[in-house]
Amino acid sequence: MKELELKYGCNPNQKPSRVFMENGGELPFEVLNGKPGYINLLDAFNGWQLVRELKASTGLCAAASFKHVSPAGAAVGLPLSETEAKIYWVDDLKSLSPLACAYARARGADRMSSYGDFISLSDECDADTANLIKREVSDGIIAPGYSDEALEILKEKKKGNYCVLRIDPAYVPGEKETKQVFGVTFEQGRNNAVIDEKFLGEIVTKNKDLPDSAKRDLMISLIVLKYTQSNSVAYAKGGQAIGIGAGQQSRIHCTRLAGQKADNWFLRQCPKVMELPFLDEIKRAERDNAIDVYIGNEYEDVLRDGAWEKIFKTKPSVFTEDEKREWLNNNTDVALGSDAFFPFGDNVERAKKSGVRYIAQPGGSIRDDNVIETADKYGMVMYFTGLRLFHH
Repeated sequence: MKELELKYGCNPNQKPSRVFMENGGELPFEVLNGKPGYINLLDAFNGWQLVRELKASTGLCAAASFKHVSPAGAAVGLPLSETEAKIYWVDDLKSLSPLACAYARARGADRMSSYGDFISLSDECDADTANLIKREVSDGIIAPGYSDEALEILKEKKKGNYCVLRIDPAYVPGEKETKQVFGVTFEQGRNNAVIDEKFLGEIVTKNKDLPDSAKRDLMISLIVLKYTQSNSVAYAKGGQAIGIGAGQQSRIHCTRLAGQKADNWFLRQCPKVMELPFLDEIKRAERDNAIDVYIGNEYEDVLRDGAWEKIFKTKPSVFTEDEKREWLNNNTDVALGSDAFFPFGDNVERAKKSGVRYIAQPGGSIRDDNVIETADKYGMVMYFTGLRLFHH
């Protein structure tokens, strides 16, 4: 297939729309089911690159959950704890392969943002992963292959219209990439930076004690940033991104947004939240929405009289700020990556509130001394990678 016509571009008024290879060659993917849209393919190709690099860097299978050309979550295939299985709504599943665990983590980091996602898998999709995907609201999937059973399961989604793409894992794009904006063609070399332990660069803080798990999480955060709309910051822990702040004009706003998402991820694990008395008929997506409101500042929207009765069996008590802070203080050893340098120490101050102990950022600010001093104040380990990771 050398060309694929699409229904429309980013919006219905943007017609005609198609994808094709400028050199006249074959497209590096195959549509096995459904009809991909313009944004679907943007998510698919960015997501595939991300999971391919995660696997190359860590040696573990990987999954990503993409929405609007930025990852909502990404993870490698480590086993789930009992608590993680519960907050990701997969504790009822009898079998979870490593790849299924990777997607459960990627989806579960920010389930609100992952609703209606496009999924990317580093390895052949197996039946366990397909059965997990089957019950989630998702627009489509890209993977290098599918088992026969997995493909049949996925073809049943969305009344047979679920988008299933098979990518050629051997495909390597050219060294240059182009795009048009306002009729003007832009050309640049592809970002072929390899993110591994060598990429992490130089430790600039007094504390240089870094376990292998932290190196892995730092690499995950940086690979995620490589395919996240800039400015961007990513928090990672336990083999997965737990908070991603994308597309913000200010670095501190990236750090705050990603930090709030990381906080929400950890607050979901608090017994007070895990034991919320939901009505039996409340679906997973509705539970996600209710939890997000309950742990936020607008909790009255689900606790006021006339509202809580539609969600809970009994009225939960308010999750107070003191209770939240006490629980969040238990979140430690979080890794953070930034796609560009921290201009002020306030980013480190905000990161500390979300349990960050390990940081990787390019360095190069005129206030690097202040940033390092702030990290030293909290006994953090900080790398200067020396390379920016902007993505637009």
